[in-house]
Amino acid sequence: MKKYKVAVVGATGAVGREMLKTLAERDFPASDVVALASGRSAGGEVSFGEDDVLTVHDLATYDFHGTDICLSSAGAKISESFAPRAGKAGCVVIDNTSHFRMDPDVPLVVPEVNASAIAGYKKRNIIANPNCSTIQMLVALKPLHDMAVIKRIVVATYQAVSGAGKDAMDELFTQTRAIFVNDEVKKEQFAKQIAFNAIPQIDVFMEDGTTREEWKMMAETKKILDPKIKVAATCVRVPVFIGHAEAVNVEFEKPISASEARAALKSAPGVTLIDRHHEDGFVTPVECAGEDSVFVSRIREDISVENGLNLWVVADNLRKGAALNAVQIAEILAKDYLG
Repeated sequence: MKKYKVAVVGATGAVGREMLKTLAERDFPASDVVALASGRSAGGEVSFGEDDVLTVHDLATYDFHGTDICLSSAGAKISESFAPRAGKAGCVVIDNTSHFRMDPDVPLVVPEVNASAIAGYKKRNIIANPNCSTIQMLVALKPLHDMAVIKRIVVATYQAVSGAGKDAMDELFTQTRAIFVNDEVKKEQFAKQIAFNAIPQIDVFMEDGTTREEWKMMAETKKILDPKIKVAATCVRVPVFIGHAEAVNVEFEKPISASEARAALKSAPGVTLIDRHHEDGFVTPVECAGEDSVFVSRIREDISVENGLNLWVVADNLRKGAALNAVQIAEILAKDYLG
């Protein structure tokens, strides 16, 4: 089997570390793995698998010639700067930031949903990884869309602080501790207190009052699944470290029962169906942390609209919502395109 030289940009961050972990766990055919980050992190070390340690190199001075695939999660501005440079050097960049997602020349890919779109990478040598909340929702909805055609989605998300990075996770920890010991609660990463709270704002507000995170879910769903689907999203940050949850209401063009939906999702790729009508018959964010699947629970018919269903969808946002999705794209790229 051919092996590939792989670079990971943002290797010292939460998602970058998860990318390295996932590459090792899935035994990706890598001849060499290079950890890249900013100059201030250069010279440090990160783990790769159980036994290997990689020295971090400076992204600004790294020569991408001879590197086959780059997995990137280092912020939109950084991707804007380095990804075209890497692409011109012959390296295919799988970018986890928002910068390239809506570029018409860049495929936006969830392997279980639209793997064939990967073929479009040749235009710029860049493939975009979607938003974490979009990924898990579409993995759950693709089999149902194939059955009955989705007209409209109304989704409320309950998103873990790890989606905002390590500093956000630290803030939840320190605020929680401060409350228990009666210290001052300091706010730095979030405009409102996150401990024991829920914040209905993720990313910046747009002119119409929608947040950019909500816009991402709407725009990305149309690009990945079907441009005719209407989407209304409300995205909420909650005091959970890892694992996004979503309450999803779906209206279809054709009749679809809850039992038909369960049957379809039971055999769907990337989905684990746990849907029993008792106290232990659904999955929560705590239980999905560290898991690769998108978990679907609480499927029920919505009697307020014709052809409607409600679902509860949970996934580890650092894995399927970021690192795993990127590695799955790399696996398909290596197998079917790079040869």
